[in-house]
Amino acid sequence: MNKSDSFSRNVLARGPEDFTGLRLGEPKDFAAGKDGVMAALKHSLKEMGALRSFRSLFKMNQKEGFDCPSCAWPNPEEPSSLGEFCENGAKALADEATISTIGGNFFSRYSVEELSRYSDYELNRLGRLSEPLILRPQSIYYEPIEWEDAFRLITDQLKELGHPDKAIFYTSGRSSNEAAFLYGMFIRAFGTNNMPDCSNMCHESSGVALSETLGIGKGSITLEDLYGAELIIIAGQNPGTNHPRMLSALEKCKENGGKIISINPLEEAGLVRFKNPQRSKGWIGQGSPISDLHLPVNINQDIPLIKLIIKRLQNFEKQGQPVFDHDFIQHKTEGYQELMDDLDRYSKQELSAMSGVEEGKVEQAVQLIADRKKIVICWAMGLTQHKNGVETIREYVNLLLLKGSIGKPNAGTCPVRGHSNVQGDRSVGIMHYVDKDLNQRIEKHMGFVPPAKPGLDTVGSMRAMHEGKAKIFMALGGNFLMAASDTDYTAEALQNCDLTVQVSTKLNRSHLVTGKTALILPTYGRSEKDMTGGQSQYVTTENSMGRVRQSKGILRPASGKLKSEPEIVSALASAYFNGDHPVDWDTLGTDYDLIRQKIDLVAKGFENTRKKAQGSGYYLPNNARDGNFEKLAGGTAKITINALPKHQLAKDELMLMTIRSHDQFNTTIYGLDDRYRGIYNERRIIMMNEADIESRGLQSGDVVHLSSAYDGKIRTAHNFIVVPYKIPQGNTAAYFPETNPLVPYNHFADRSRTPISKSIRIMLHRR
Repeated sequence: MNKSDSFSRNVLARGPEDFTGLRLGEPKDFAAGKDGVMAALKHSLKEMGALRSFRSLFKMNQKEGFDCPSCAWPNPEEPSSLGEFCENGAKALADEATISTIGGNFFSRYSVEELSRYSDYELNRLGRLSEPLILRPQSIYYEPIEWEDAFRLITDQLKELGHPDKAIFYTSGRSSNEAAFLYGMFIRAFGTNNMPDCSNMCHESSGVALSETLGIGKGSITLEDLYGAELIIIAGQNPGTNHPRMLSALEKCKENGGKIISINPLEEAGLVRFKNPQRSKGWIGQGSPISDLHLPVNINQDIPLIKLIIKRLQNFEKQGQPVFDHDFIQHKTEGYQELMDDLDRYSKQELSAMSGVEEGKVEQAVQLIADRKKIVICWAMGLTQHKNGVETIREYVNLLLLKGSIGKPNAGTCPVRGHSNVQGDRSVGIMHYVDKDLNQRIEKHMGFVPPAKPGLDTVGSMRAMHEGKAKIFMALGGNFLMAASDTDYTAEALQNCDLTVQVSTKLNRSHLVTGKTALILPTYGRSEKDMTGGQSQYVTTENSMGRVRQSKGILRPASGKLKSEPEIVSALASAYFNGDHPVDWDTLGTDYDLIRQKIDLVAKGFENTRKKAQGSGYYLPNNARDGNFEKLAGGTAKITINALPKHQLAKDELMLMTIRSHDQFNTTIYGLDDRYRGIYNERRIIMMNEADIESRGLQSGDVVHLSSAYDGKIRTAHNFIVVPYKIPQGNTAAYFPETNPLVPYNHFADRSRTPISKSIRIMLHRR
C-alpha cells in the first residue's frame, strides 16, 4: 500500500457496470395475487428461516408489534389478522432480519477496494453488520473498534474542527422519532443546523408547495378518507411497487363506487388490476380493476395537463353549468380570478400538445372531475423531482381548491411518503432551516440556546464537502452516496472529508467511498428487541398521514455488540460534552419515555405520546384537514399561478425519468427482477418508445451509453440495454441509482432544491 500523503483508495464509486443476463417477458396487468405471496415467502424463508419468518411477519404493522421498515403507508384502525404486510414489506423485513452477519473477520479478508467491485445487490446480500468498525487513514481494510474508542475518536475530531458548521449530520427516514429527536438536539447543542435529510431528495417539494398553499407541509387526509372518496387521482406514483398496501385502500374505494384516474408516463400493473391475496378472488379470480382512466402524460408535463382540465371545467362555468365550489372559493381561498384570467393566455391546442394526452382521454377526465367533490389527489416523486416540482404540486392543489375538496371528509391532499418515518423525522426537529418557535421551546425545555443560522440541506452539504468547507460527515442510517444526485461528485465530496461516520444495519456503498477515516456503527433493526438500559424499550414513528404510533421489536438482535440509535446518539453527546451540558444525555439514552416527554414539550403537536401512541396511535394536528387556513396571510388558502415547464430538447435528446424496479426499495436492491414490467435478471436497461428506437437506428437488445449535458459538463452512464416499452414518444425510463450519475448536483427544484431526477435531458450513444 502507498503510505504517502497522496494515498487514495481505489474504489468504484458507482459499482460495476456489467450485465447480469437480461430476460424479457410480457408486462403484467395486475399486482400482488399468489405471485406476490410466493415471492414474499421465498425471500423471507431464504433470509430468516421458517419460524423467524412467520413469527415476525405476523407481528409487523400490528398494534402490539413493530412498524414495517419499508414505506410510510399507514396501518388501518384494525389491522388484518391475516397479516398487515405486502410483498415489498416482507422483503424489507427479511432483508433487515436476515440471519447472515458480517464483522471483523469478514472485513479482514475483503478490502474496501475489492468490495467496491460488488454490485449494490451483492453488497446488500452479505448480511447484517455485527460490530463497530474503523477504516483508518492509509488502510483499505476495516477493523473492529470498541464503542468507547469510536465515540472518543468522533468527539476529538468534532472538537478540532474550529467551527461547528464544518460538520454535516444526515438523517435517513428509517430512524425513529426518539433517535431523530435526540440527534437533532445534539446537533443543535453542538452548534449547527447542518441537518440534511432524505426528504431533501424526495418530498421536500411537497412540503414547500403545501406550506405555501395550505399552511402545512403534510397531506390532509386520513387512510379512511380514501375509502369514501368519489374520485382519487394518482399522479407520478407507482403504488403496486412502492406502496403496495395502498392497493387495498384503492380497492375499497372502488367497491364503494369511487373512480380512479392514474396520471403517469408509464401505465403500471398495480393501477390496472389488484389481486388481493387476502380474498379468494385474489387467488382464483381476475382481481379488482383499479384505474378507470389512465392519462399517459409526457414527463414533467402535468402542469399543462391540469391547466387544460381546469380550462375545460372553466368552460362549463361560462356556459352556466357550475362545477366549482364557489362558496368554498369565496370564503376559504384567494387568487381565483387571477387564475381564471391567466388560463385565457393558453390555447387548448398548446396545452394538449405539451401534455401528450389525447383529447378523448382528457375529456373523460374532465367529466369524472366535474361531477364529483369528494376528490383525493395522491402523488409521489413523479411530481416532486423536477425543476418545477413545487409549481407542479401547486397546480394540483389548485384543482382541489376549485372543487372545494380540502378540509372535508374523503377529500384532500395525499403526498405518499417514501421511507417509514421520514415525516416523523421532520416533525421532531430534523430540519436545516430555522423555526423560531421551535428554538424557543428548545431553549425553555432543553436548557440551551440553539443556533439561529440556517444550516445546509443535501445539495448544500454536497457542495460544502466537495469544496473542503465541511470535513466531517455523519449519517444516521441511509446510503447517502447512492441516494444523492451526481454520484461521482458526491463521491468526491465524501472523500474530501477527514471523517465519515455511518450508523447502519447493513453494508452499502457509502461505507466504501469514505473520508480519510471512516467508522461504521452497527445498530438495531426495527424488528429487533431493544433492551437498552436493562429494560424493554419501544420507539414511535409517524406515518404518511400524520399518525404517531409505537413500534416494538420482537426478534433477538443480530449481534450482542449492537447499540440502539438513541443509545448511540446519547453516548456520543455524553462523550462530547463530558457532563458539562444542561441535557442529561446518558439518562435520555437509556429511558425512551424520558425522550418522549421532551418530544411532547418541544415538538409541535405531540401530546402524551407515552400513552396515546399505544394501539392505533394518534393523529398530529393538521389545519388543512380541519379546513383552517389561518396560518396563511389573510387566513385563506392560496390559488396560485404556475408557469408552464420549459424543456428545450435538442434534436438528438430524449427525456429520462429515473424509477425503481419491483425488487428494490429506495437504494436497497433485493433482487434483479422487475416482474410487473416483464424485465428479469437485469438492471442496466433503458425503456424506450419503439418509434424512438427505430428513428435512431437501434433495435431491442442494443447496448447504449447515456449522457447528459448541463452547464458545459458531460456526464455519462455506461452500458444500458434498449428495451421497447409502452411509454410516450420522446420519453425514456431507467432505474436508479444506476442513472444517478447523470443528474447534475446543481440542478434542482426551485425553492425545495430537490434533484431533477425525474426529468433529465439525455443522449444515447451506441456502444
